[in-house]
Amino acid sequence: MASTDHDDRRHEEETAVAAEDEDTGAHIAPIVKLEEVAVTTGEEHEDAILDMKAKLYRFDKDGNQWKERGVGVVKLLKHKETGKVRLVMRQSKTLKICANHLVLPMMSVQEHAGNDKSCVWHAADYADGELKDELFCIRFASVQNCKAFMEKVEEVVDAQGTPKEESKEEGAAAAELIEKLNVGESKSEDKATEVSTATEVSTAAEEVKKEADDEHEKPAAEKKEAETPSSS
Repeated sequence: MASTDHDDRRHEEETAVAAEDEDTGAHIAPIVKLEEVAVTTGEEHEDAILDMKAKLYRFDKDGNQWKERGVGVVKLLKHKETGKVRLVMRQSKTLKICANHLVLPMMSVQEHAGNDKSCVWHAADYADGELKDELFCIRFASVQNCKAFMEKVEEVVDAQGTPKEESKEEGAAAAELIEKLNVGESKSEDKATEVSTATEVSTAAEEVKKEADDEHEKPAAEKKEAETPSSS
C-alpha cells in the first residue's frame, strides 16, 4: 500500500515536469521594442599610439591643492588625416572624460619632484566642455610606465617642431631690429649734435669777426675826429 502511494506521487511529479516542458506555441510580444543603437566614442578616426592605466590629478588654484580627477586609461590618439595628436583619459567605470587636449609643440612634461612614478604638465584642456588652463599630474603603476609616457609625449612634441628655436630666432631678429633702431637714433642724435656744434662755432666766429672789425674801425674814427679842426 505504501509502495503504491509512492509510485502515484512519483507519477504525478513526472507529469507536472512534462507539462512544464511542453511547448504550447504561445508567443508573448515584448512591451517595449529596443532598437540597436550605434555608439560612437569620437575616436573612430584616430589611432592610439599610447594606452596606459593611470590616476590623474588636477591642481586646484583656489584650494591650493591637488584633487583627484579620475582613475582610468590615458591615451595618445593620432588623427589619421591631420596627424594631430591629442591626450584623452576616461574614468574606468563611468567612462567620463578626465582630460581632453591637444599635444602642442609648447607642451612640456616634467617628472614630479616628490614621486618618480608621476609627472606634471600644463595644457589648455577641454574635458569640461570649455577651454581651461589646467595643471595636471598623472601617476602610473611603475617608473617604467611613467618614463614611457614622458618619452612618447616628447617624441610627439619633437615631431611637430618645438617652437623654442623659432622663438629664439624671432627674439634675435627683434633684438637686431631694436639695435638697428637704437643705432639709427644714435646716429641721428650725433648728426644733430654735429649740426648744432657747427652752428655754434659759426656764430662764435661771426661774433669774433664783428668784434675785430669794430676794434679796427674804432682807431680810424678816433683819428679822423682828432684831425677835424674845431669850429672855434
